Amino acid sequence: RRRMRVLELYSGIGGMHYALIESNLSYQVVAAVDINTTANQVYTHNFPNTALLNKTIEGITLEEFNKLSFDMILMSPPCQPFTRIGLQRDLDDPRTKSFLHIVDLLPRLSKAPLYILLENVKGFEKSAISAPSTGPAEDAPPAPHICPPQDKSHTCPCSTQLKATLEVQKKQIQNSDLSVQQIQAFLEPQEDVHEPQHLLPPKTLLRYAQLLDIVRPSCRRSVCFTKGYRKYVEGTGSVLQCCLDTSVEDVFPSLDQCSEEEKVQKLLDLKLRYFTPREVANLMGFPQSFTFPESVSTKQQYRLLGNSLNVVVVAKLLQLLVTPELQHKDGGPH
Repeated sequence: RRRMRVLELYSGIGGMHYALIESNLSYQVVAAVDINTTANQVYTHNFPNTALLNKTIEGITLEEFNKLSFDMILMSPPCQPFTRIGLQRDLDDPRTKSFLHIVDLLPRLSKAPLYILLENVKGFEKSAISAPSTGPAEDAPPAPHICPPQDKSHTCPCSTQLKATLEVQKKQIQNSDLSVQQIQAFLEPQEDVHEPQHLLPPKTLLRYAQLLDIVRPSCRRSVCFTKGYRKYVEGTGSVLQCCLDTSVEDVFPSLDQCSEEEKVQKLLDLKLRYFTPREVANLMGFPQSFTFPESVSTKQQYRLLGNSLNVVVVAKLLQLLVTPELQHKDGGPH
C-alpha cells in the first residue's frame, strides 16, 4: 500500500509526528512548517530526516503547496485568538492570518487532501473563522447566568461553594476510574529528580495554596499542562504531593486558624513539587525516545510542551479518521 503523504503545519516539537508513529499508519511526512526557532531545534533534534521549513505559512505559495502533493494535513493553528482566558478577537487577531491563508488555498489546490486533522481549543468551533462564510447566521449562544446581587437567601448555581463541591466530586470520579493509569506510572525515578529545584517555594505556597491542583502518585487524573506552568498557578497544571504521611484534607481546613509561620510549615510538610518536563512529556504521551537538545532551557521546555498536544489522543483520532477510508476505498475527503 502506498504511504500516505502528510504535511505537518505549525509543527512545534513534533507532537503530530509522534501521533502518526503511535497510530501505526503507513505515512511519510513530506514537510513540517513552523517559525518558532526553539521548537524547530527540538523538532530537528528528534526528526533529523524530515524536511523542516522555517518560514511563515502565509509565505508559502499555492505552487509550493501543490509541489508537496500531500494526502493529509495535520495542524495546530494558534489558539490565542479563541481561548477563553484570552481576548477572543477571532478574525481580528493577526495570529489567524496563517490559518486564513490555508483556508483560502485549500479549494485551489490541484489535488485536494483526503484528510485534515486540526487541533485547537474549546471555542474555536464557534468562532467566525470556523463558521461558513455564507448561509444563515448561527444560533446565538444562551445568555450567561448572572448571580442576583445582595440576595443572601438565593442559592446561586454558580456559587463558589457549589463549584468547589462539584469539582471535588468530579476529581473523585476520575480517580476511581481503574481503566486509567496512576500518575506514578509517568514519574521519573526519584533519584533522577533534583527535588529542591522543583519544590514550590514558601512564597508561592502562602499566596496561592488554595488555587493549587494537588495530586498524589496514586491519582489517575491531573490538570492539563499549559505553557504557563510554573509561571502561573491556577489552571496551568497540577503539582505533586511527595510526602504522603499527611493528607491535604487534614491540612487545608485548619490553615485559616494558623499564624503565617505555621501555615507555611504545614504546607512545606506536604512536599509539593512541580512535575519535571520529562514527566509532563510522559503524561502527554511522548515516547522515551523524545528528548530536548541540551541548549533548550527548562523554562523553554515547559513552554514548548504546553504548546503541544496529547500524542495518544491524536493517534486515536488519526486511526478513527483513516480506518473507514481504508475499509471503503471509494470514500471521499474527511
